[in-house]
Amino acid sequence: MLYTLAGGGTLCGVAALVLLIVSTATDFWMQYRYSGSSANQGLWRFCINHKCHAHTITVAFWDATRAFMLLAVLSCFAGVVLGLSAFTNGTKNRRVRTGGIALVLSGFLALLALAIYTGVTVTFFGKRFLDWRFSWSYIIGWVAIILAFAAVAARSVPIDLTNVAPH
Repeated sequence: MLYTLAGGGTLCGVAALVLLIVSTATDFWMQYRYSGSSANQGLWRFCINHKCHAHTITVAFWDATRAFMLLAVLSCFAGVVLGLSAFTNGTKNRRVRTGGIALVLSGFLALLALAIYTGVTVTFFGKRFLDWRFSWSYIIGWVAIILAFAAVAARSVPIDLTNVAPH
């Protein structure tokens, strides 16, 4: 049962890591109509009429969102690696606990990034463009946050179960 719960936590962590990478790397966090054609606003580039351009202007909320998402990816990677390394030498409370802390940090950093992006998008772009919506990569980021926190919840159970004597 210990390995099942820890394995489920590791599986959730791996899924969160993959989704965080996908959502950070894509250029489609927001879609809107721009001059009669569709446009996409991402963290790294914006795309208009199937041509993508790098952000030439530095905007604080883009920089903060990028930084928090990259830190979330790195800490999620650390949590997954620590979780997998606990399996190689048997269940080690210290590694499982440290991996859980890294995953909590990952979920919190991604939550900060998406909260900043959501707040600025709704207040600024919501007034500027009438026809806009969040895209699939943005939604994948929220799913990754839920999976990161689910991985922590699944990992916290084996820590408690290892101290229970068998009957």
